[in-house]
Amino acid sequence: MRIRVENKLAGDFDALVVGMFSDDGAPLNLLDDKTRELVAKVKELGGATKPNETESTLYTDGGPAKRLVVVGMGKQADFKIASARSIAGATARSLRKKGAKKLAFALPFGNIDETGVAQAFAEGVVLSTFDAGVHRTGEGREEKLLDDVVFLTDQGNGIKDAVERGVVIGEGINFSRGLAHEPANTMYPAILAEEARKLAETYGLEFDALDKARLTEGGFKAILAVGQGSVNDPRMIVLKYNGAGSDQPYLGLVGKGITFDSGGISIKPADNMGDMKMDMSGGAWVLGTMRIISQLKPKINVLGIVAAAENMPSGTAYRPGDVIGSLEGKTIEVLNTDAEGRIVLADGLTYARKLGANKLVDLATLTGAIVVALGNNAPGVFGNDDAWTRKFLDTAAKAGENAWHMPLYPEHSDQIKSIIGDIVNTGGRSAGSSTAAAFLKEFTGGVPWIHLDIAGVAYTNAEKPHMAQGSTGYIMRTLVDFVLANVEE
Repeated sequence: MRIRVENKLAGDFDALVVGMFSDDGAPLNLLDDKTRELVAKVKELGGATKPNETESTLYTDGGPAKRLVVVGMGKQADFKIASARSIAGATARSLRKKGAKKLAFALPFGNIDETGVAQAFAEGVVLSTFDAGVHRTGEGREEKLLDDVVFLTDQGNGIKDAVERGVVIGEGINFSRGLAHEPANTMYPAILAEEARKLAETYGLEFDALDKARLTEGGFKAILAVGQGSVNDPRMIVLKYNGAGSDQPYLGLVGKGITFDSGGISIKPADNMGDMKMDMSGGAWVLGTMRIISQLKPKINVLGIVAAAENMPSGTAYRPGDVIGSLEGKTIEVLNTDAEGRIVLADGLTYARKLGANKLVDLATLTGAIVVALGNNAPGVFGNDDAWTRKFLDTAAKAGENAWHMPLYPEHSDQIKSIIGDIVNTGGRSAGSSTAAAFLKEFTGGVPWIHLDIAGVAYTNAEKPHMAQGSTGYIMRTLVDFVLANVEE
């Protein structure tokens, strides 16, 4: 798919999409007289006033495209970055389903940052092309792809650069969504490591993946314990982007990569267990973010680590009541084998520090408790450095993604004290997402650290106008912007 910026429309397009604010109008200066007339008629008749509300008509006596689609963008005061992403994505997705392959967009920017809006428009279009049905056969696998997309504007190179950036981010997010959506029989730790290797080779990143022998030799006792019940051995996957010189520290991104989570001996209920193929979403987000960063080329060193394992019940699986070690040296009393994500992240966070990370962000579909607290509307954000955590929250707001600051009190650490070892891997039902974060904090070594519990936003069980059912890639745009925001520190 080619996405480009032009100041006039030339060519044979399946549809021209014109955005219209209910209290202002559409960007008509770049459009032909016939299109202006039709858009004015839609406004006169009170059509397309609400966000994503569309009015469509065919050009019956000639025009720049086969069809004109006027899409409502609501009131200017209500228009946000998230609105731009959703409107462009929903319109592109709807038209693609109808067989359109060549689209042109004339969309207004509202009263907010034009480059940010242009980037979001491009992201929305790219995200709309994600197809979860890669294993469908026959008629169900008919692909309806976009070939050519044009954004009409006369705003200059700033908009062009923003659109190109949006394409890079959108493609990176779709890459992550594809990894997370892949069934566990075709995506287990060794395969995930191979995908990371290919990514590194394509985008010029350093790659390493510690297999069972190296994990054993290196003392990665926590991740080995989680993976010991599966025939698919764990991997500690490492990607390095060196943009600031070898004498500079790394910003470490650490992702939970549980390629399938049965719950282990503490087995999950059968209902919806199939969704646990996406328990590797945090790891997939890290890989996609590293792909994006390698293309944007900021002057910062970034370390991406994915703690990949499969959590299965068997005669060799770790058990409730076991006491296991960790790379950090701390001992963990296992009360529930289904609280495995924090255990693999323990070794991932420690290893990131050993490799030179002086700041950490981890991502994980970690707790059902965060879904109870926030629903499917925002990830929970925890941290040990108030200023750095606030910077992340501000970045999320600017990127148009929800994120909510969750508490992490000393009392939460008290809940995970063990009487036989150092800590337990679950503090019980009370404040479950906070006690999980308190567990992770034990392995950060006191460096600035942010934990993102993405369990409620990593995937959706319902198709949305702008997004296919399944993996979402939510909060990745913020994560990329946050990495860039730390370049000068």
